[in-house]
Amino acid sequence: MNVVHISAECYPVAKVGGLADVVGALPKYQNSATVSSQVIMPFYNNTFTKANLFNTIYESQLKLGDTSYPYKILTLKEPLLDFDIFFVDVPELLFKEYVYSNDDTERFLAFQIATLDWMLTWETDPDYIHCHDHHTGLIPFMLQESFKYEHFRKTPNILTIHNAQYQGWFSHQKVNLVPVFNFDNVGFLDWGGNINPLAAAIKCAWRVTTVSPSYMEELKLSANGLEDLLNHESAKCSGILNGIDWNVWNPETDNYLISNYNTKTVVSGKKANKKHLCDTFNLDFNKPLFAFIGRLVGEKGSDLFPEAFKNILEKGDVSILLLGSGHNDTEIQLEALKNDYKGSYNAFIGYDEALSHVIYAGADFLLMPSRVEPCGLNQMYALRYGTIPIVRSIGGLKDTVIDISEKNGFGICHKDVTVSDITNAIERGVSLYKDNNTYKQLSAQIMKINHSWNASAKEYIKLYKSI
Repeated sequence: MNVVHISAECYPVAKVGGLADVVGALPKYQNSATVSSQVIMPFYNNTFTKANLFNTIYESQLKLGDTSYPYKILTLKEPLLDFDIFFVDVPELLFKEYVYSNDDTERFLAFQIATLDWMLTWETDPDYIHCHDHHTGLIPFMLQESFKYEHFRKTPNILTIHNAQYQGWFSHQKVNLVPVFNFDNVGFLDWGGNINPLAAAIKCAWRVTTVSPSYMEELKLSANGLEDLLNHESAKCSGILNGIDWNVWNPETDNYLISNYNTKTVVSGKKANKKHLCDTFNLDFNKPLFAFIGRLVGEKGSDLFPEAFKNILEKGDVSILLLGSGHNDTEIQLEALKNDYKGSYNAFIGYDEALSHVIYAGADFLLMPSRVEPCGLNQMYALRYGTIPIVRSIGGLKDTVIDISEKNGFGICHKDVTVSDITNAIERGVSLYKDNNTYKQLSAQIMKINHSWNASAKEYIKLYKSI
């Protein structure tokens, strides 16, 4: 079985969010399950591409409307990943320092066209084409409708929705950018009066998945305008919970950590990493450390942090550490808190992969008060490192975290996204932390919860075979 994954992101090459983690892990675990799985992604001008050498294996021109662009297909000179990865280099459009921008319609259309044009030259066709999010959402439509790609009519294609809030809308005035198709079927492209790549993919893909069962059901009620479509297409839709790379995210071998540990040494290991964080960020080691790692955007509930943190920090019995970036106003407010709560609060505005690993290991609790969370990986990383997740029960968070008040519970859950919900959840965490024996027991217990990609990869393979 040969599977081609097509994506705008893939860890460790280019990462903006969880999409990169999924595409960087799923192919590896599929390969270990006797599936030949590979990735095709854009070639960006980023740290990874600057640090490595590449071979050109194909060169040609692509047509985007009336304009031609030269492009190349590149591979790594030295294999660094556990799967084959190919890079689409369209210098004029894709070779940027950023992944996403304001000109993404042309950029990702060029990426999709170049990918399919190159695939037409392959000696052996893929058995399955697996598309990820709206950046590759026009591929199912083009495979079905564009005359140029008629060769692939019988090749099954799958769409995975990682976040339905982003759909790639653009005006019908740009329809000429799409390779020539039977215009009688232009309706497949339309949703709400615009060309909507995500909607087109939902209509045309053979199967549609989301990254958790609960998220799929939630989308049928709230999907930024796609609710009716998803309900109409529900027969081909399913939710498969994401996993995490069990080898990368392993506190016993993680090279980023100050001190490695396992379930038997979790107490001393977490203490060493917590001490490093507290020393580095001027925090009180003796207080429970609550952390947040992620984008400072409305979806994550982070706009409520300034007020919620003030409320909780006034009581003086917690330390809070934040790692993330996003909305400018939120960043400014969170930065300003540093002056008012020195010794109890700190923030690193930006992103640092190494620091994130140490925070997962050193924090006592991880905050995830998300308004939208298709799957969530951070709570799985936290569990792997013995850190209690505090989550809003939605999407994948609902599927992976059970409140301590319930049978076999191990986390702290809240129903809504409000300042009071966040502060109450933190206060519950403080109470749990004070119950030292229970906290230590839970910390060791949650490290044994297996959210590796093994089970998820098998579910995707089962899906492929069902088509």
